[in-house]
Amino acid sequence: MNQIHLRQTLPQVFADREAITSDVWHRDVTFQKGERYLIEAASGTGKSSLCSYLYGYRNDYQGIICFDEQNIRSLRASDWTNLRRRSVSILFQELRLFPELTALENIGLKNRLTGFKKKKEILTLFEALGIADKAGEPVGKLSFGQQQRVAFIRSLCQPFDFILLDEPVSHLDETNASIMARLLSEEATRQGAGIIVTSIGKHLEMDYNHLLHL
Repeated sequence: MNQIHLRQTLPQVFADREAITSDVWHRDVTFQKGERYLIEAASGTGKSSLCSYLYGYRNDYQGIICFDEQNIRSLRASDWTNLRRRSVSILFQELRLFPELTALENIGLKNRLTGFKKKKEILTLFEALGIADKAGEPVGKLSFGQQQRVAFIRSLCQPFDFILLDEPVSHLDETNASIMARLLSEEATRQGAGIIVTSIGKHLEMDYNHLLHL
């Protein structure tokens, strides 16, 4: 997939608003593979909704969203399965980890589907992010910041043309946020992928090609 194209897209909940001031909503916007986008937003302006639409688990919007000019409303469940395995990765704001499973088991669920990373590579990511000693711990016992890093590693365990990160560093200190930015940049560069990051303030420090306000 080379581009994501939004045409006059707007969350249905915003439909009754008289004026929409946004670089994304109700606009013609194209996200290109290989480019890096930071989407800054105030709380309640739909940043998580945008990620939900692009990942295909919500469709309560007006307008059109296309992947390489194919309207995503026409995609079947099997199409989304393939896209989520090979083309689009996501780091959810709410993380969506299984608290009773260990950090490594959570990541293994994803990596067994994709076969993308070797265990040694995954453990190297744990070490780089300062949570090597947490790999065998149930996720429910970890802090939110530690869980964010686990979910981030999981998001890298697949091939992708675009990766979506919804407030990925909200609970991280500057050092760990910087490490995450470096690892993300390296992986995206290897894959020639596009990066879309949302933020309501604290954001992932990277060299972005585009800054958009939601």
